[in-house]
Amino acid sequence: MAKAIQLAKKGLYTTSPNPRVGCVIVDESNQLIGEGFHIQTGTPHAEVHALREAALSRKQGAKGATAYVTLEPCSHFGRTPPCAEALVKAQVARVVIAMTDPNPNVSGNGIRILQDAGIEVVSDVMAAEAAALNPGFIKRMLTGIPYVRVKLGISLDGKIALGNGVSQWITGAEARRDVQHYRAKSCAVLTGSGTVKADDPSLLVRVNEAGFTDYPLEEVRQPTRVVVDSKNALGQDYQLMKDGHTTLIATTQAQPDTASEHFICVDEQEGKVDLSALLQELGDKQYNEVWVEAGPGLAGALLSEGLVDELICYQAPKLLGDKGISMVNLPDFTSLDQSISLTLIENRQVGNDIKLIFRPDVSNTAR
Repeated sequence: MAKAIQLAKKGLYTTSPNPRVGCVIVDESNQLIGEGFHIQTGTPHAEVHALREAALSRKQGAKGATAYVTLEPCSHFGRTPPCAEALVKAQVARVVIAMTDPNPNVSGNGIRILQDAGIEVVSDVMAAEAAALNPGFIKRMLTGIPYVRVKLGISLDGKIALGNGVSQWITGAEARRDVQHYRAKSCAVLTGSGTVKADDPSLLVRVNEAGFTDYPLEEVRQPTRVVVDSKNALGQDYQLMKDGHTTLIATTQAQPDTASEHFICVDEQEGKVDLSALLQELGDKQYNEVWVEAGPGLAGALLSEGLVDELICYQAPKLLGDKGISMVNLPDFTSLDQSISLTLIENRQVGNDIKLIFRPDVSNTAR
C-alpha cells in the first residue's frame, strides 16, 4: 500500500477534479506484476494501468492476484468505465483498499461489486496516509466546498510589506519555489482586486522556478485565477486579464456581461462578496483545492469567517518595523478569548526561511 501511495503522488498536480489514486498488483508469491496511477481526468484510472501491465507481465494477467488501491475502486460510469468491474473481469482474488471513496456515487458500491463477485476485500489499510493525498476531493465530496489554503510571506515581526507597499522579495528563492508547487497542485488561486491593482501578478505556475522533476504531462496544468472584485471595478489591463489563461471575477454586481463564463456573481455580505457563497460556487465547479495569495483584507476575512483549512506562513529572518503592513486584518479584539486559535501542524526550514503550517480552530473564529 505504501508503494501505491507513492504512485498516487505522481498525479499530485494533474488529476483535478478527480482524486489522486495509485494501484499495485502482486501475484500469489507477492511479486509485483502491475502498477499504475491516475494521471489526468478522462484518462484511465490507476487500476486500469496496473491491470494492463499485469496482462503484459504474465499469461493469466491479474487472475488470482491481489490489488492494492489507495481509494475504493469506482463503481459508476463517468468519463471512464467502472474500475470495480474491471477488477472483477480480471478475476483478481483479493483487493486491499486504503479508504472508502467519499463520493456518494461510489461510497461502498465499489466494495459491494467486488464482494458480490466473490473477491476478498480488506479496507482501511493506511487510511490516514491515503486521505492525505486528497484533502480537497474529500472535503468537496463531504461538504460541497473546496479545501482552502491561505499563504502568507511574512517577516519575523509579522509584516507582509513595508509601509510603502514594497514586498518583493521578503522570502527567499526556496520558499518561492515551494509556492509554485502549491499553485501547481491547486485547482484555483484566489486573490483580491487590491492585490491585482498593487502588484499586477500573474498567479500562474512559473515552470522554470518550480523546477519539476516528476511532472507526468508535457504541459503544466495552470490553475484558474479567481479575483474577488465586489464592484467589478477592475479593468482589462492586468496580466491575468489578458494572458490567455482562465480568470474568473467574483462580484456582487450583476451586469449584462456577468452572465458569461468569466464571472461568478454571488450574494452580497456587508457590501462585499459573500465568501462562503463563493466557495460553494467553486465547489460546484468541481474545484478541490483553493490556494489563496491575497492581501491582509481577504486573508483576514477568510480566517474570521472560519473558511480556512490551512494557514501557511513563510517567515523570513527580517524585521520590517512597526510601520510595515500587518499580515491579516482582523476585528478589534477586546479580549484574548476572541482571538483566532491556531494549531501548528508543520514547522520546517525552507532555505533561509521557516515554513509554518497552521490549522485554524474553526470553533473559535472572529465571526
